[in-house]
Amino acid sequence: MLKAVTSALSIAQEDWDRLANPQGAEFNPLVSHDFFRCVEESGCAVSRTGWAPRHLVMEQDGAITGIVPCYRKRHSQGEYVFDYGWADAYERAGGSYYPKMQVSVPFSPVTGPRLFAGTEAQRRELASGLIALCTQEEASSVHVTFLPEADWSALGGKLWLQRTDIQFHWMNSGYGSFEDFLASLSSQKRKNIRKERASVARNGITMHALTGKDIAERHWDAFFDFYMDTGSRKWGSPYLNRRFFSMIGEAMNQHILLVMAERAGKLIAGALNFIGSHALYGRNWGAIEYHENLHFETCYYQAIDFAIARKLPRVEAGAQGAHKLARGYLPQKTYSLHYLAHSGLQRAVANYLAAERQGIDQEQQALAAHSPFRQEQDF
Repeated sequence: MLKAVTSALSIAQEDWDRLANPQGAEFNPLVSHDFFRCVEESGCAVSRTGWAPRHLVMEQDGAITGIVPCYRKRHSQGEYVFDYGWADAYERAGGSYYPKMQVSVPFSPVTGPRLFAGTEAQRRELASGLIALCTQEEASSVHVTFLPEADWSALGGKLWLQRTDIQFHWMNSGYGSFEDFLASLSSQKRKNIRKERASVARNGITMHALTGKDIAERHWDAFFDFYMDTGSRKWGSPYLNRRFFSMIGEAMNQHILLVMAERAGKLIAGALNFIGSHALYGRNWGAIEYHENLHFETCYYQAIDFAIARKLPRVEAGAQGAHKLARGYLPQKTYSLHYLAHSGLQRAVANYLAAERQGIDQEQQALAAHSPFRQEQDF
């Protein structure tokens, strides 16, 4: 049996986490029940903001066997897989693109499971359930973004159109220190990174990597100021509110790395990261003072330092940003699936995506040719 519920709180945390982060698999804090509860209960991902929860639940013999985190959306903001062109074309032709169904972690371009179930057959059943839910909700489409490549390959086909994009991830090749990492780079890139880090220190800026109970409300107060200042200039209206940060600080502090930059006794910048079992996920950053290279130090180099110390295999630095390549972050594909109820729109988008995937392949090859490493890397 399949049903849709209107809140993550309608699903027991034990059931959600058992399926989202099964024992023996990589732990991803951004698909945990705690994260969804916080983003919804804080008022960030709710109907009022255009994120109306419609989480799909599959039950058999009274037990929950599958879950899909899904939202009925009336806009395309906060997704990081852009379909504005599709919406514009459809509405110019007289259709209504919104509402649509969005399967994702709100405001988080982080790859992870999206169809929480133990078998491929169950995931296929959930995918079929999403199409039925799309009809029930009178939506134009379903978008499953940042899902694992294996599910993308297994489910993609005539109904589910396949899309790719590129992010930049740092890979830990068993480095014992940041200097070990630098030694793997070309001479010029190594010198540039040393200069960037030194310039931050020369400005009298010290860095603090906070986790667990070391993160206090005063840190969240400061970070929220950074986030609002930078986010308002980038997006106009940042997605997350102050309550959200307090809630994750209480519920998830053991899975959070909060990097804070301090100058002259004042906190001036910060970066929020989530700690998984195999990755550090860079999420948000902000600053109230501009200093050359402060962004690189706060977001990228501090993350590498932490990953090396924790022996994490990779750092996922979020959406876009080819400038990350020169700092040791390599291009990696991301994957999404799209179901469009209107057959004409489906055909048009299918043709577009075929060309786009080819372009993404070419872009990845071009980026690989500019690897900062001394020897060839696997992409």
